[in-house]
Amino acid sequence: MNNAVNNGVWSGSWVAERLGVQLVGDDELTQMLGLALRRNPKRAHLLVSHVLGKHVPQSPSVVYGAGFALGRRVRDLLGADEAARAVVLGYAETATGLGHSVADGIGLAPYLHSTRRPVAGVARAGGFEESHSHATSHLLLPEDPALLAGDGPLVLVDDEFSTGNTVLNTVRDLHARYPRRRYVVVALVDMRSAADAGRLEEFAREIGARVDLVAAASGTVRLPEGVLEKGQELVARYEAESAASGSRSTVAPSGPVAQFPAPPNDGVAIEADQKANPLGARGTARPAPTCPQPADERAHPHPTRIDLRWPHGLPDGGRHGFTPQHRLRLESALPAMAARLAEALPADTRSVLVLGFEELMYAPLRIAHELERSADAEVRYSTTTRSPVLAVDDPGYAIRTRLVFPAHDDPADGPGERYAYNVAGAGFDAVIAVVDSVADTPELHAPEGLLEALAAHTPHVLLAVVPSYVPGSPAISERHPMLPEPLRGPAFSSYAPEEVGWLLQDLSDVTLEAPTEEREEAIQSGGAHYAESLPVEYQPSEQYQALFHTALEESAARLAQAVGAVTELVLAERSPRPVLVSLARAGTPVGVLMRRWAQFRHGLELPHYAVSIVRGRGIDANALRWLAAHHDPRDVVFVDGWTGKGAITRELTAAIREFEASDGITGFDPEIAVLADPGSCVRTYGTRDDYLIPSACLNSTVSGLISRTVLRADLVGPHDYHGAKFYRELAGADVSVAFLDAVSARFPEVVDAVDATTKELLSGDRAPTWEGWAAVERISEEYGIHDVNLVKPGVGETTRVLLRRVPWKILARAGAGADLDHVRLLAEQRGVPVEEVAELPYTCVGLIHPKYTRGATGADGKAVNL
Repeated sequence: MNNAVNNGVWSGSWVAERLGVQLVGDDELTQMLGLALRRNPKRAHLLVSHVLGKHVPQSPSVVYGAGFALGRRVRDLLGADEAARAVVLGYAETATGLGHSVADGIGLAPYLHSTRRPVAGVARAGGFEESHSHATSHLLLPEDPALLAGDGPLVLVDDEFSTGNTVLNTVRDLHARYPRRRYVVVALVDMRSAADAGRLEEFAREIGARVDLVAAASGTVRLPEGVLEKGQELVARYEAESAASGSRSTVAPSGPVAQFPAPPNDGVAIEADQKANPLGARGTARPAPTCPQPADERAHPHPTRIDLRWPHGLPDGGRHGFTPQHRLRLESALPAMAARLAEALPADTRSVLVLGFEELMYAPLRIAHELERSADAEVRYSTTTRSPVLAVDDPGYAIRTRLVFPAHDDPADGPGERYAYNVAGAGFDAVIAVVDSVADTPELHAPEGLLEALAAHTPHVLLAVVPSYVPGSPAISERHPMLPEPLRGPAFSSYAPEEVGWLLQDLSDVTLEAPTEEREEAIQSGGAHYAESLPVEYQPSEQYQALFHTALEESAARLAQAVGAVTELVLAERSPRPVLVSLARAGTPVGVLMRRWAQFRHGLELPHYAVSIVRGRGIDANALRWLAAHHDPRDVVFVDGWTGKGAITRELTAAIREFEASDGITGFDPEIAVLADPGSCVRTYGTRDDYLIPSACLNSTVSGLISRTVLRADLVGPHDYHGAKFYRELAGADVSVAFLDAVSARFPEVVDAVDATTKELLSGDRAPTWEGWAAVERISEEYGIHDVNLVKPGVGETTRVLLRRVPWKILARAGAGADLDHVRLLAEQRGVPVEEVAELPYTCVGLIHPKYTRGATGADGKAVNL
């Protein structure tokens, strides 16, 4: 990452030495900030951020990551519920992209930024002044007037928090119109003086609201007496020298901006013509006159125009509001847009700048970020600006070069100069200028316009135009406008309502059960899918129930350790505030336990939902749509109890890929988090041992009294969730909560073991080997089954075979002990032979009867050996 210190020279030292300006505070300050001089009568100095992407070209991942990380901190501060109700407001022009990135980090927050561009027909929802700015009037122009009218937290984002005046002006204006209880101020740097530090708290008391502050770094700027006058004198002297040279463009030596050679003189600004070498024989910076370059000598008088194929109706940014749904549409379109730009770049391109335009910061940033991930070239990002800043070619000065060109978007406040800093002389092989359509004017293409200025300093200029969003245009119809809220206990399931929300429809009143042998024949003959009916719920004998309770008592601590380990992996690697989505129904008790561990160990209240996935049919797409509308898909972690051969892992991967193609919604990670991964199919697990998870011993009575899920065309329409039944009548036999409580009670005693296991897992090689799948294929052939779907490996899957299918035989690892007591009992009750096998990779494997007629069982329902 480029920062404000290069070759041991801080890019604020030039100003500090001449004006006595000091930055005092966090160690990060001089890494994040340099100093320059404003051409502004109100303030002498300018804090130049190296992570903002405005004045200094920077890696897009650094720029986006800085804002996104701040958003994550805000979400942690607010908590999941409050964060889901938040609205984010960014400041034009410098913080429009930063505010967008913060909103992304929060997850579900709609975003609006102030603007200096009035739009006909859009009423103001507010406005304020920025006292130190060269252009002060900010407008708030949301397309939806209700955007700012809610009572959730308002998050205000600026690049720096200096006096607090801008924020106070904003809050004062908005609080009078839309009062709320909480505000959060976000900035890359908090640079308030001691005198200003208390104003925010006083103001919060005055309006009766809470105001929090989140900043990446903090400190103060110490300004000596007379600094404004001294700064103005310096600016005047250097501007006079530039004027004497007759130059409009400030250029610098070739090479990356971060590697400019240090001139041995006093750092006179280089004002040179576009062809001349800006250095003297000894490399000394010197003024030089500008000589207009003949048009036939310009490298590229006409830029290469690239059609991004921006999604129809998608806003170009937050000027009129940008919702989470808008972001999902943008996410899905970014790879294709970046690919079009990459294809247009010359094959030998090694360094490329994506240059945004004033308030249009977010769209170019996200395009640059995607290009950075996919292109071979080094990608940098910055934008043009209205802000007039002196350029001085000295390594101790943050603005080394300046391009000057006329405004090209017909601004409401009239024509004027615009600037691009640290672009000239940076050695970019190509520059991609990204503007909105309002700014794609003759002035942009004029001889002294931005594109011509860029062409003088790079061999290739590309132009990408994003359509300017016009409020009031026909809304894009939603394919799935209304999806019901999740079902919760006690109306649906015996779990407490906060433990899990079921993204299912209730089919409790529908008769779906069929005899096991009848179902097996229909399934294996292809006459029906297994998810179109339900097996008759197995009611365990007293002997079997006693086995369950014994197994639970003996394995609770081992389960608690696995729960803790897999949850810690998720928190460390997937998301600090994950959204747990269990695969109903075997995954649901595990999801509840993971939620309980996060609450016990970290005080987190994680959202948890259960969704249906059906082998051969995929995951419930409507459930994914609901999740995407209410949470950031990147935070979703799918949870299951265990892996067998990995069929569901593969099913989920394919289903997510299909969903992305059909809906354009990206971000869901198909990797499942499981308690046990004996098949070595996933990276996120608590253990790879194949042992008894007692919840596998029973059906609905250990899973909240919920059936397995159902997908049948006459019951589940295109806009419905998959279905399931709630067996209220089995409440007397329900041990669902007892199972959870027994495992949760062991959490305190396994904390140290969880820490050790987590450390070992995080440092070890967890790459899936899929050895379980290979073993299943081998067993399928050795036993003449020739169908891997009839081979169910692992204790959990074997138990399911005995409870729900027509079992043929059970393979047990030689010497397996108490983990198989319940399997042996079930096998005895159903007349199924148990065959001990040496070197079996699983503790046991259940084989479904490969003869699928009802003749495969005798009159008593017991299996007939082949």
